[in-house]
Amino acid sequence: MFFPPEWHQQAFVQLTWPHKDTDWAPVLADAISCFCDIAREVAKREPLLIVAQYPEEAKEALIQHGVNLDNIAIIPCATNDTWARDHAFITCIDKQKRRMLLNDFQFNGWGLKFAANHDNQINKAIFSHIADRYKTLGIQTEYINHLDFVFEGGSIESDGEGTLLVTSSCLLSENRNNTISKQDIENQLKRYFHAERVLWLHHSWLAGDDTDGHIDTVARFCSSTSIAYVKCDNPTDEHYEELQAMEQELFALRTPDGQPYTLYPLPLPDPCYDEEGLRLPATHANFLIINGAVLVPTYNHPEKDALALMQLQKAFPDREIIGIDCRVLILQHGSLHCSTMQYPTI
Repeated sequence: MFFPPEWHQQAFVQLTWPHKDTDWAPVLADAISCFCDIAREVAKREPLLIVAQYPEEAKEALIQHGVNLDNIAIIPCATNDTWARDHAFITCIDKQKRRMLLNDFQFNGWGLKFAANHDNQINKAIFSHIADRYKTLGIQTEYINHLDFVFEGGSIESDGEGTLLVTSSCLLSENRNNTISKQDIENQLKRYFHAERVLWLHHSWLAGDDTDGHIDTVARFCSSTSIAYVKCDNPTDEHYEELQAMEQELFALRTPDGQPYTLYPLPLPDPCYDEEGLRLPATHANFLIINGAVLVPTYNHPEKDALALMQLQKAFPDREIIGIDCRVLILQHGSLHCSTMQYPTI
């Protein structure tokens, strides 16, 4: 059994659709447009599963934006929000038995910051649909109940070979699993994800981040020997010291055979602010790897967007690199990867 990396061949991707009863309401049209852009690129390359509180409205929006529905399934389900990365199943593979282990963890709104009563029940509600989809591929599924453990998909990176990358600021935060120690959490991660080692970053902060420092906002495996990460070169930026410290941690990491990782620095985007003047957590590291492509969030900062795309093309030379304007997504303090969850195949 193993926890596949994101570049592993995928069966489908999940989106959880924005609607009028969520915090997206003031910018709903723009949010839906962005989700349609994501849906279009995913559905060109693999099936897309959309969880929607109002499925007919989601379908109509996709049609209006010219998205081909042939490769898209829409499942009705009540939702609080749209961050599939953090409430969706996290999938491990049992190749020997041609079986997917669908791990369902407790999602508590990033440490009790936001309501999650609906989102925390999505997985149980849609499990039978996912099981049926896998069954058509000749793959069995097993629902794994980890609802006694608070955990989000955005807080973990896997190299597919037994190494996990996480941040202490998130996994050790007070409102998640504060009754157990760091060592206990590490041991559970190794057991749940069939891993041999856990690499911890102790510096990961981005202004405006509600997740307490998810790894998928700052540092991402691109292969078993390479990592893309957010780099700040501006000493006057409030992130400078923290991201410089994180960079030093990354320099010190070693692969299982003792080699340094190949590192691909991604520029910290120019500051983005909300209407109240608060800085938003814009990051190019929140990219999604799909079959044949990498979808990368951009923020209408031409030079830095272009540099991020160029760096990721170096990291993924055999994939198409596609920029998607995610300025609206960061208004709710997330971005492209946060909005999606991939499901692997065998």
